[in-house]
Amino acid sequence: MSSMITATSWVPRGFAAPFPTRYTFDEEEFERIADLAKLQLDDAKEDLEEAQEDEAEPEKKALKKGKKEKKGKKEKPSTKDDEASDIEIDDDDLKEYDLEHYDDDDEEQGEAQSMGMFGNVKSLAYYDSNKDDPYITMKEDAEDDDEDREDLQILATDNLLLAAKVEDELAHLEVYVYEDSADNLYVHHDIMLPAIPLCVEWLDIPVSKQGVDKDSSASFVAIGTFDPDIEIWDLDTVDCMYPNAILGQGGNAEDNKKKKKKKKSKKANDEYHVDAVLALAANRKHRNLLASASADKTVKLWDLHTTKCAKSYSYHTDKVCSLAWHAVESTVLLSGSYDRTAAIADMRAPGEQPTKVGVESDIENVRWDPHDPNFFYVSTERGIIHYFDIRNATKDPAASKTVWQLQAHDESVSSFDLNPTIPGFMATGSTDRTVKLWNITAQGPSLVVSRDFDVGKVFSTSFGPDKEVSFRLAVAGSKGTVSVWDTSTNPGVRKAFGQRVPNKADAGGEVEDRLVGVDDEESSSSEDGEGEEGEEGEEEEDEDEDGVARSHDGDSMDEDE
Repeated sequence: MSSMITATSWVPRGFAAPFPTRYTFDEEEFERIADLAKLQLDDAKEDLEEAQEDEAEPEKKALKKGKKEKKGKKEKPSTKDDEASDIEIDDDDLKEYDLEHYDDDDEEQGEAQSMGMFGNVKSLAYYDSNKDDPYITMKEDAEDDDEDREDLQILATDNLLLAAKVEDELAHLEVYVYEDSADNLYVHHDIMLPAIPLCVEWLDIPVSKQGVDKDSSASFVAIGTFDPDIEIWDLDTVDCMYPNAILGQGGNAEDNKKKKKKKKSKKANDEYHVDAVLALAANRKHRNLLASASADKTVKLWDLHTTKCAKSYSYHTDKVCSLAWHAVESTVLLSGSYDRTAAIADMRAPGEQPTKVGVESDIENVRWDPHDPNFFYVSTERGIIHYFDIRNATKDPAASKTVWQLQAHDESVSSFDLNPTIPGFMATGSTDRTVKLWNITAQGPSLVVSRDFDVGKVFSTSFGPDKEVSFRLAVAGSKGTVSVWDTSTNPGVRKAFGQRVPNKADAGGEVEDRLVGVDDEESSSSEDGEGEEGEEGEEEEDEDEDGVARSHDGDSMDEDE
């Protein structure tokens, strides 16, 4: 069984509902799902018709050519043998199949079943409670209800961890509960997705086309996939059938009806994405704003109150793969692209050319420094981390200079994160299957520890969002497993960050390593001949140790590890 986790996202404590609700299917929900499902089926039907037209075009040309060749020739009179070869549909054995109306039946059935899997849902009787259903004679046990309720409970001290997973061509979002005090990580529920997920972003605002209270808070998630639409789901509702809202062409029912006769265009536009959504970034100060980046080379700004695209930006010349909002200047957005530039743009000035910095290869991720808003980080596919000062950025990316750059890995730095609580604490993950922790001082970065978590190629590394779990690092990758590591139990981390690390030493002065994961025997099978090194692959280095690649003022550097 092949599986992988492409992205993860933490949910801070206190936002998840203590008792998530079960999904309720009522008349209003049916109408909402019917509209969304019909849109997708109509699109699929149009695509099928276009494909059939393309396939039929050569046949039409051949038929036309044949008619020209036969033009002027007399038609051969029919013979008795030809007449005998005709099928008599009035034959007694064939009457029962009603072949005369065979095509009519198909047409009528097509209309009746235009809703696909939802076509006969409305004809079914359903009840708000099993107690109201006359066909259910066995009464539910109150103890069972209490047990189900208890199983769904999320404590105020629990964190949620969202993981976008692909398993045997089946895509879904797994919602984990992380109990730090109990060293426990388990799947609470999951959400089925229409395509391979590429990015996940947690939202603290409710989103729905029916409208919500703009000042209310909630726990929702936005998911970008290989499809151009962005799906938004309610994390406090279990077993949902359809997303609460869709940002993009798939969610605009009224607009699609008006444009039904027009063919869908793959050309980038100002209303919705037309290619895979590669990155999402929620604005924590302007909570209704969500930025998205796509393979269609555009960055779009969505208003979550209206679920419409507010602005579209086209200042990159290749796929845009990463986004990050500025912590202080909340309208400034940092974006990274395969055009080997990172752009700093003010979303209030869509017509203005943003300032840019250039790097040596395709960009993988961008991050603002959470402890100094004048600086930001850029990682590349060649394994290099660049550290830039925004005050030195210009409109010419070729003229940009780094404060320092670091050859962090031998392969692509697919993910990295900065600790939100501890200044200078950085984690990097790479397709070389290792995770490294770094201590960044005024002199530059130095390696603290390197470790293989046996998750395959590392696609996600992220620190816990709350102060109580700020030393917890979630790691996931190509083997489809998630691990949460308490980095404060590592001697190298304790030495590098001193008093900032909580005291957890026992009477003997030793600290036990804390690594929490979910057991999955099949998905943790060896990949490409990998050995199960785990903790054996760990190596530690002092913060002042030689051999760490370091370069100031944009100079080149070498690394001997």
